[in-house]
Amino acid sequence: MYKRIELIANVAIIIAAVLLGALVVNKFFFSPRSVPAPAADARGVKVGDKVALPDFDWAGSQRTLVLALSTSCHFCTESAPFYQHLVAEISKHSGTRLVTVVPQSVTDGRKYLEGLGVTIDDVRQSQLDAIGVGGTPTLILVDKEGIAKKVWLGKLADDAQSDVISQL
Repeated sequence: MYKRIELIANVAIIIAAVLLGALVVNKFFFSPRSVPAPAADARGVKVGDKVALPDFDWAGSQRTLVLALSTSCHFCTESAPFYQHLVAEISKHSGTRLVTVVPQSVTDGRKYLEGLGVTIDDVRQSQLDAIGVGGTPTLILVDKEGIAKKVWLGKLADDAQSDVISQL
């Protein structure tokens, strides 16, 4: 009796292995390869993309650093010491200006920044996906034509913070 159960179990395992093998072979060798979505459909602005911030004149300076935040983003709040340092560094570089974009009202954005101890004169309200931002915080270095030259996402590690400062 045990030999018969063992034989049935072995046959079942072999059948399952053959079916699984056929599935894997079909998936990787005979299925059409997926094509990556175009950059315009990808979530988040990419280097080389035009950044569309309504009523903003990119030509007003050589470079603009766009700081996309949300008042409900805890990573934005945790990054406040870096933003304070960033504001101080930008004040030393006359060719770079800083603009903060928030999905909330400008008033709420200013209050949020004030609570963080970050003084930024130019605060704009825009839906973040409208400017190509998929998450906060996001920093975008934009040239005078409105083209993204560098993008940093999330709460930045020390080396990424240094990279931001070096680009000013």
